[in-house]
Amino acid sequence: MDLSEPQVMGILNATPDSFYAGSRVRTEDEIAARADRIMAEGGAIIDVGAYSTRPGAARVDADEEMSRMRTALRAVRRVQPDAPLSVDTFRPEVARMAVEEFGAGIINDVSGGNPGGSFGGEQLTEEAYCGGGGDASLPMFAMAARLRVPYVLMSSRPNLLSVLDDFSLKVQMLRDLGVRDIILDPGFGFGKTLGENYALLAALRRLDVMGLPLLVGVSRKSMVSRLIGTDADGSLAGTLAANVLALVLGGASVLRVHDVRQCVEAVTIVKETMKYV
Repeated sequence: MDLSEPQVMGILNATPDSFYAGSRVRTEDEIAARADRIMAEGGAIIDVGAYSTRPGAARVDADEEMSRMRTALRAVRRVQPDAPLSVDTFRPEVARMAVEEFGAGIINDVSGGNPGGSFGGEQLTEEAYCGGGGDASLPMFAMAARLRVPYVLMSSRPNLLSVLDDFSLKVQMLRDLGVRDIILDPGFGFGKTLGENYALLAALRRLDVMGLPLLVGVSRKSMVSRLIGTDADGSLAGTLAANVLALVLGGASVLRVHDVRQCVEAVTIVKETMKYV
């Protein structure tokens, strides 16, 4: 996939408790309809998640996440056999199943490789990220290298310098393992205050120093709804504004969104305008 022009990743949440109720799909027919809609509205990638990472969400064990993910991917592949799929998981065994059984092409790991999904947790040793083991015990970085698929590396650090430091260390680990295609996600909404989220958005272009494409996921998050005094249902306009800023100020390569058609339209306007800048 050519990421020299912005691509839109549509969110498909096969969960009962994702923060935005409008994104939840449970039955196979609902999942299939959502997958069809993402592609019909111009989405380039379908991002399937089976574990909610919203604050306060109940932890889901590996067996339950695996079951949800397998059901969702089966339904998606029934109607979209060739669509590029991303799997939103921090568990190596779930990633392996998705890639090997359903041809998923991207691992989208919001834990930043942290074993056990310790989002924004303590800095761990290189062995914890890259060490050996079999299947379920294999760290995500090593699993990504084994599966030979692109990997989305997210950071839960609070500001630009700490995000850069986090990325520098982990990108080198991934390179050393042989992971060739890495996409960086600065982690809006993870481990950051409201002000820190917007300071990072304003400085997004500074991440160009890494020489890697950027994924931005701000869709209907609290950083948008809190600022404009609404909730997730009322934050579409704010989400579009933040995504446009991510494109213009930060050169984002992938926008991860709930509202695919509206975001695709915004990308079209930005691309046409930037021809004349």
